[in-house]
Amino acid sequence: MERLFQKRTAFLLVFLIIVWGVNWPLSKFALSYTPPLLFAGIRTLIGGFLLLLIAIPRYKKIRLKDTWHIYLISSLFNIILFYGLQTVGLGYLPAGLFSVIVFLQPVLLSIFAWLWLGEAMFKGKVFGLFLGFAGVATVSIKGLSGDLSVIGIILALSCAVSWAIGTVIVKKAGNRVDSIWLTTIQLIVGGLFMTVIGSKVENWSSIVWSAPYLLDLAFISVFVIAAGWLAFFHLVNSGDASKVASYTFFIPFVALVTSILFFNEPFTVYLLIGLILIVMSIALVNAKPKLLRKPIKAGANHAKL
Repeated sequence: MERLFQKRTAFLLVFLIIVWGVNWPLSKFALSYTPPLLFAGIRTLIGGFLLLLIAIPRYKKIRLKDTWHIYLISSLFNIILFYGLQTVGLGYLPAGLFSVIVFLQPVLLSIFAWLWLGEAMFKGKVFGLFLGFAGVATVSIKGLSGDLSVIGIILALSCAVSWAIGTVIVKKAGNRVDSIWLTTIQLIVGGLFMTVIGSKVENWSSIVWSAPYLLDLAFISVFVIAAGWLAFFHLVNSGDASKVASYTFFIPFVALVTSILFFNEPFTVYLLIGLILIVMSIALVNAKPKLLRKPIKAGANHAKL
């Protein structure tokens, strides 16, 4: 049974890294056919309604009267703020720099999980997390050029913080809400919000409903949004949140490899160096601490939501 659980976890991790990695170049490709906010809203809404088909038979587990606030808070941090800030922020910063700042998330998540969830924190783990961030920065080093915007940096940092807080909320409330309903409701709520805002500031007539765009939209809606978020929340709820987050350092690497293979972006030595740093980071974060090594204590409040 344990081996089966490990295989399923490994499969979900590989699936998540691949689909969330290819999402970056695919989203960039889609933006040549559609305005950003409408695209963010439509893909999220489609993903939410697809999951609704799976969630409806589990209607007894929704317990909306008791847990509605968890659904709304999760929708705010994981979807509305995360995708909204990301979409707007990419207009102020180069994509490489923006993605590097966003992938402070695993570092922030580990700190929040240590403070609020009581997860263990060791010096080796701290070093590993920052090593992973250094790997992401190295992988994305070609995208770090360009004019810096204070607004863009603030938006990117806010994006990372919202994702980290949203993940902690999901982990903390894991036993109180059904993961399928949580993912479904936050996608529908967030998708509706971004679609409404997009409709007010962008034009539907600007969308080019071509076959490449529809295929791109379908893939992202089904695999990146619906299946991806479901896999992510399942992994977070079934294990150490900071360890799961450490594997997301691979996502920018997959994004760059995809861009090299399909969008003719050049291969650089930074890609190889970044990969080595990321692998070392994950090894450190997931290493079993020695028996004599004392964890760093946190004066945390582990109150329930």
